Parts: sequence; C-alpha cells; structure tokens
Amino acid sequence: MPELPEVETVANGVHQRIHGDVIESVWFSSKPEPFKTAPAAMERVLPGKKIERVYRVGKHIVFDLSGAIQWIVHLGMTGRLLVCENTVPVPAHTHAVLRLNSDRELRFVDPRRFGRLDLREQAGFTGPGREPLTISQEKFAVLFRHRKTPIKAALLNQKLLHGIGNIYADEALFRAGIRPTRMAGRLTREHLARLHSALQTVLKEAIRLGGSSVSDYVDADGVKGFFQLEHKVYLRGGEPCLVCGTPVRRTVVGGRGTHYCPTCQR
Repeated sequence: MPELPEVETVANGVHQRIHGDVIESVWFSSKPEPFKTAPAAMERVLPGKKIERVYRVGKHIVFDLSGAIQWIVHLGMTGRLLVCENTVPVPAHTHAVLRLNSDRELRFVDPRRFGRLDLREQAGFTGPGREPLTISQEKFAVLFRHRKTPIKAALLNQKLLHGIGNIYADEALFRAGIRPTRMAGRLTREHLARLHSALQTVLKEAIRLGGSSVSDYVDADGVKGFFQLEHKVYLRGGEPCLVCGTPVRRTVVGGRGTHYCPTCQR
C-alpha cells in the first residue's frame, strides 16, 4: 500500500500538472467498491469545477475544487492516479476518468479495487491522526504515553499518526535503534526523541527519492520511486545488517510483517 512518501509524491506530481484546469466531464466504472460517494453524486458536482490545489493529508490525496468542494482519493493497495493526454488508450482496471479543459485526463486505475473516491461538499478534511512531518517532538512523545502496544503497532495506528505504514515504521525504528516489539508506553524520552527525528528524516528522504516502489506504486507520470534502494531492513529478512552484519530478522507485530536487526535495535 502506498504510504506517506508515495502519496506525497503522487499528490505533488498531480498538482504540478493539472492545478488550474477545469473538469469538463467525468466517467466512472460500474464497479461499486472504489466509491465512498455514489458516482451519480460526483457526476452531478464535479463537472465545471476548477482544480485549485492538490495535496496530501495522511494517505489521502485531496483536491480542493472551486466552490469549497473537496474530492478525496485513497489509493488503497494498488491504486494509481495518472495524468495523460486524452489520446492515450485507457488501461484496464480504470475506475474514474476526469476529462479536463486542457485536453488531458486524470485517471484512477486500481486492479484490486481497495482504493476509495469520496466527495465532500465542504472544505476542511484533516485526516484521522496527527501529521508526522510537522508534529513537534513533545507532542509526538505524548501520543505514546501509557500505550500498552508494541511501538511498531502504535506507529501504524492511523488515529495517532496518519500516513505511516509498514515500510517507514520498520525503517524509522531501525534508524532510531529501537526494537519494534518494545512497548510504546515504556520508551524513554530519549528513545522517543530519536524515533521522532528518525521518522521525519526517513520520510523526507523517501519523498526526495520519489517513494519506494516495492509493488505497484508509480507516480503521476507512471514512474517508479527509488527509496527502496535505501532500505536498511524492510524485506531484507535473512540478509546481513548493513551496519553490523547480523542477519536481519522477520517477525509479525500487530499482524504485520516486521523486519529488524536484533543487534542494532534494542
């Protein structure tokens, strides 16, 4: 599933290409799963709206449209937003096409149909949790106080921090030297300060490199990211740690595959 850096990359790319365009018409597939808002409602509201801004909130891509309307896209497991000329053949598994006055199209493609499209007829979407890139160290530490869950599971709790998924939880915990099974509420201020710094650093680095392409993820132009080349532990179970040489271990925390170095992380 695309995480914060991948969603940020897609949102930035879409904004650069189509902000200022006007939606002329829309088309939606007959598959019901991708639609949190009924297609008929979106067909009624979206045409004629100007795309003023496209940005990320957690794992959501938010389109601010004229008239204080927001169109919200969640990419799910395999969703993609592609900007292309209207002469380019429409790929299989396309569930939405927004035709723009620039003779281009914005297409939502999702083979597994876990993504969601939603319409809000008032602005103000803020997402379920706190923003990892801007939260202060003090407020970050408060999120985990008295939490009786492993720190890896707490990082994945979207009601605490939105946008963090498996990849960046594993990578941040490695860089902070914290074992993912440690109870969140027992971590010291020093641990949490290191984790706060590591998390923001790894997210910013991943955004700079266009995200991690380990499955279906591509940006708005269909281009893969490069941060997977910088992974220290994620999907490296059994391989030597790049710092100490100890084999990286794989376990399950909160139902999610988790990778860590038993020597570097304590």
